[in-house]
Amino acid sequence: MKNILIAPLGATLALALATPAFAQGDKVDWTGPYVGGSFGYNWQKSDNQENLRFDTNGDGVYNDTVRLGNGDDAFAPGFCGGAATSGVGQQRTRCNGDKDAIGWNVHAGYDRQFGNIVAGAVIEGGDAYISDSVSGFSTTPASYTLTRRIGWSGAGRLRLGYTTDSGIMPYITGGVSYAKVKNSFSTTNTANAFTTTDSKEDAWGWNMGGGVEAKVAENFSIGLLYKWTRYNVGDYNVNVSQGTAPATNPFISNPTRASTDINRGDKFDVQSTMVTASFRF
Repeated sequence: MKNILIAPLGATLALALATPAFAQGDKVDWTGPYVGGSFGYNWQKSDNQENLRFDTNGDGVYNDTVRLGNGDDAFAPGFCGGAATSGVGQQRTRCNGDKDAIGWNVHAGYDRQFGNIVAGAVIEGGDAYISDSVSGFSTTPASYTLTRRIGWSGAGRLRLGYTTDSGIMPYITGGVSYAKVKNSFSTTNTANAFTTTDSKEDAWGWNMGGGVEAKVAENFSIGLLYKWTRYNVGDYNVNVSQGTAPATNPFISNPTRASTDINRGDKFDVQSTMVTASFRF
């Protein structure tokens, strides 16, 4: 899907870059403020190796194994990097993939030109419409799925580029990122009781990438931007207690604690390719 969208974005930019905006001999000046927006596609790397993590003794370390009465792993059927579609199954055979989607941002920034070097800063905010799930399958059989979605996001980035005299500027960029992350949990287990904490998280992180921008008029530029963002998450937690399950239930059978905590990895990576447009003052 992302290749289908990226191809026309690149073709649009290539056409613009091939169209001279200024008369021969004119030298473009990038110095000044600008505002604009961007539109494109956001996707996630394959995460089929991601697992649910368990804390059965309440020490805050999620490296325990939930075990049956005979000592076997209660999650022997495995895990998958997606949302479970069935209560039973092996890794990757009963899961939907993560949701990649279009996204948009609005931005404001300022550039300063020093010869052919252009340095600047930009702030941006928008929505990515993506979700990321991980599921585990127990021998009960039952499935357990943790999902996180980006409600909205923002970033502050520095830019450093090199401009030709005709106004074509490749650049690198990087900075800090923020996202409001919404977490949710679902399960086919109807015996235990489940309590969640931190369903909404403030996720901070960083971004880096690069792009190319071209001035196609005195006060207007368009570009193509690739960006990789990593959000640091991990506050979301699901506590599993007895409910109507028997005392031999593997979630509550640890002799030091009658419940188990579940969470997942603490990194949320998103990649994006966006077409940008800016009005320059």
